[in-house]
Amino acid sequence: MRLAVVGGGSTYTPELIDGFARLRDTLPISELVLVDPAADRLELVGGLARRIFARQGHDGRIVTTGDLDAGVAGADAVLLQLRVGGQAAREQDETWPLECGCIGQETTGAGGLAKALRTVPVVLDIAERVRRTNPDAWIIDFTNPVGIVTRALLQAGHKAVGLCNVAIGLQRKFAGLLGVTPGDVHLDHVGLNHLTWETGVRLGGPEGANVLPKLLAEHGDTIAGDLRLPRQIVDRLGVVPSYYLRYFYAHDAVVEELRTKPSRAAEVAAMEKQLLEMYGDPALDEKPALLAKRGGAFYSEAAVDLAASLLGSASSGPEGPSVEGGGGRRAGGSPYQVVNTYNNGTLPFLPDDAVVEVQAAVGAQGATPLPVPELDPLYSGLIANVTAYEELALEAALRGGRDRVFKALLSHPLIGQYEYAETLTDRLIAHNREHLTWA
Repeated sequence: MRLAVVGGGSTYTPELIDGFARLRDTLPISELVLVDPAADRLELVGGLARRIFARQGHDGRIVTTGDLDAGVAGADAVLLQLRVGGQAAREQDETWPLECGCIGQETTGAGGLAKALRTVPVVLDIAERVRRTNPDAWIIDFTNPVGIVTRALLQAGHKAVGLCNVAIGLQRKFAGLLGVTPGDVHLDHVGLNHLTWETGVRLGGPEGANVLPKLLAEHGDTIAGDLRLPRQIVDRLGVVPSYYLRYFYAHDAVVEELRTKPSRAAEVAAMEKQLLEMYGDPALDEKPALLAKRGGAFYSEAAVDLAASLLGSASSGPEGPSVEGGGGRRAGGSPYQVVNTYNNGTLPFLPDDAVVEVQAAVGAQGATPLPVPELDPLYSGLIANVTAYEELALEAALRGGRDRVFKALLSHPLIGQYEYAETLTDRLIAHNREHLTWA
């Protein structure tokens, strides 16, 4: 099996390598290609990757290259983990929206739109080159904003599934609080990427007992603390929102907080510098503890589970491969995993070609969402609003133009005022002109 990672020079990559090494029986990789134009970073990450494989006894070959076409040729699956513009662009995404009193964040609000505009054309170009080289390859997208990018890939006819680590992180957290194994925990996870709620936490699978009320009663303070929301708000909702919902439920307070602290981009840039220095140490042969602070926890497990199911490499039960992804069971269960894929009637108030983030049965034919009970209007209303924004954002990313950017910003529930949208449009274009061919 040959896998390619585009963006392989990312400091995230050793997390992925560690998972590939530990879970080699689930996903037996014979060759892993790390593709990145940044040769200096790629050399450091590739060296550490080989040492991790060697330490853990993985006999797969690791290749590094700056040649995209050669790197993806013959790949069974291609993982995308890009950041167009790097941390410098992220720093801007997190800064200039605050000047208008709006959230500055890399996937939400005006900053998220800027990232989508930079990213979608690049990802579509990569995907087209993958298709020319190997039309049967699956594309697994971990590149933010995952929902918009995955929708762009699917609408262009690519074999693509979007992946985020939020659900698997919550699964692991809840399993620890409950004293069970992660494979015993199935999440009733619903929404859009970075706009989701856990409406149930079940033991043993989608038909298992819902222990969410028990979790909230016994561990509500811990859960609310992780979300950085008041305990009483979580109790009143009776669900566990993604921590990204804080930007909606406490917008003004978060804006004030962000104005008084260093940006996350600045923190990550400093961390990346330190990590790359560590990666250059020839004695280092495992992922360093510092990497856990970089983000992307459990990304490797989620990626392995998803790739194994798509490629049919896991042990199969009566319903196909059986793996332990974001909520499924490894032994004897269906391959339920939280992914981003076409709605196709799952949420009846959304278009079929909207991309939702839900539990799905994943196999060689792709991802099929599991049924979702009718949602409270408190959640469905916000989902519908943000879906409309994502449609307009994708249109702006594909076709360009100031007016399309303005309409996308005006539609976003965290902006919604024409004066803000006008100002933010001008600033978005000014800060991203080098990445926008139409500007």
